[in-house]
Amino acid sequence: MTAELPSLKHLKEAIPNSCFDPSLWTSLSYLARDILYAAALVYSTTYIPLLESGSLRFLAWCIYGLLQGFVGTGLWILAHECGHGAFSLYPLLNDIIGWILHSTLLVPYFSWKITHARHHRYSGHMEKDTAFVPPTRAEYAAKRRRWMDDLDDLVEDTPLSTLLKFAAHQLLGWQAYLLFYATGAKASISRSETQTCTSLPLSHLSPDSLLFYPKQRPSVLLSDLGMALTILGLVHLSSILGPSQVILLYILPYFWIHHWIVAITYLHHTHPQIAHYSSETWSFTRGALGTVDRSFGFIGRHFFHHIIDHHVIHHLFPGIPFYRAEEATLAVRPLLGAEYIELREENFLITLWRTFRQCRFCQAVWRSAPYVLEYGYCI
Repeated sequence: MTAELPSLKHLKEAIPNSCFDPSLWTSLSYLARDILYAAALVYSTTYIPLLESGSLRFLAWCIYGLLQGFVGTGLWILAHECGHGAFSLYPLLNDIIGWILHSTLLVPYFSWKITHARHHRYSGHMEKDTAFVPPTRAEYAAKRRRWMDDLDDLVEDTPLSTLLKFAAHQLLGWQAYLLFYATGAKASISRSETQTCTSLPLSHLSPDSLLFYPKQRPSVLLSDLGMALTILGLVHLSSILGPSQVILLYILPYFWIHHWIVAITYLHHTHPQIAHYSSETWSFTRGALGTVDRSFGFIGRHFFHHIIDHHVIHHLFPGIPFYRAEEATLAVRPLLGAEYIELREENFLITLWRTFRQCRFCQAVWRSAPYVLEYGYCI
């Protein structure tokens, strides 16, 4: 059995009060900085056609997509701060800014905000968490048997098969989550006898989705409106600049952005040391500690607003703004002891590939947590 965890009250008392007060002007300064970065990168592309070599133009667009992906991920994270009320002390302003930012990135702000709040409420819960809930050993074995019936098992563990699944995971994982609630626990859906069946019953985009209560339908529709306005804007821009230019300017960074969001979230909640709990042993504090603080160097700190570096404290107290997360983390670390998981020395991208290849299922073990993520098929 593990040592008794400190209470949330005890942890909160260890953190300076200033950490819980977001500064509107500080948050706006980061927002202005990121928008300036994005605008400067778009402006820089006006020089790409001047390059004589096709290879250089191709390379320039690749670099633009990568850099704009970094900047766009930062803007995504600022909208995430808005959803948690960590951007400012003004809820309406938070939602306005969050809705604009996420809509611009084709994210349904309110719909995702609702399920993301449930992820924080039930993090690490095998039956109610809404993000990256791993299968049990039995579920994974049953899935492999189905694959074998379809002959897919013959290539299941080949490098090419794993690489293709990894690419799909990174490039289409976010879209699969929005449309089909992929990797979310089904017990966490908001079932209601008054809700009608839809063609996408677990979609973030459907106001009749089982993910939402009927009273939340207006928020879902407002989220859809934001995305629709962005799509209309892109169509209009295509009529002016041409579809290929819009693909290069917007779609290329879009896939980079959501690659990073999937990678960050996946590595926050997937590691052999991370426990996943049944309803009998889960608690909010246990679940909140089921995440990992990692590092992505300058990119993670500067562009990604510390979300990789200080995620444990974010799950304990999501209202703490990112620019005060390090101070709060240092304050609670002595109280958490071995329960605090920090893996800053690992290479982020190498770890992403290794974790995807090896972490396949949860294995029940006899200790305080009945479900603990294990490497591959090893026990």
